[in-house]
Amino acid sequence: MTAPALGGRLQEGVHTLDLRVYYEDTDFSGLVYHASYLRFLERGRTEWLRALGVGQRDLHEGAEQAAFVVRRMEIDWLRPARMDDVIRVETRATALSGASATLAQRVLRDDVSLVEAQVRIAVVAGGRPRRLPEAARARIAATTPSATRDSASVSR
Repeated sequence: MTAPALGGRLQEGVHTLDLRVYYEDTDFSGLVYHASYLRFLERGRTEWLRALGVGQRDLHEGAEQAAFVVRRMEIDWLRPARMDDVIRVETRATALSGASATLAQRVLRDDVSLVEAQVRIAVVAGGRPRRLPEAARARIAATTPSATRDSASVSR
């Protein structure tokens, strides 16, 4: 048996990351605490960027000292996960603009959706918004459905 890739898999524009639910992720009832899903989603976004070849540390420590930040997040909690469950975080870009990207994320157990989120990420440098660096933009654009790409803005 082969171990799953540490950073997940990127296939046909969808990144998947398998995680195990630990005791620390749960509340007193043994169910995953709602805020733990934010960490799971963050790991999914980080590994999605890494799989695209966009290193957040390189971006942050580079000449531009830019960073991705969450601008907006809408979450639906549908079903609970429990301690020791193996869950899958799926991340895909749905729209891209000059300074931000919109992502669809899901947390699943088997093929059952537990959490669904729409996340808008943006780039900042020196505490101010800025355009996506061209290399990062090109890599994200390669996985974004062409019908939703827009160089000026992203509409909801």
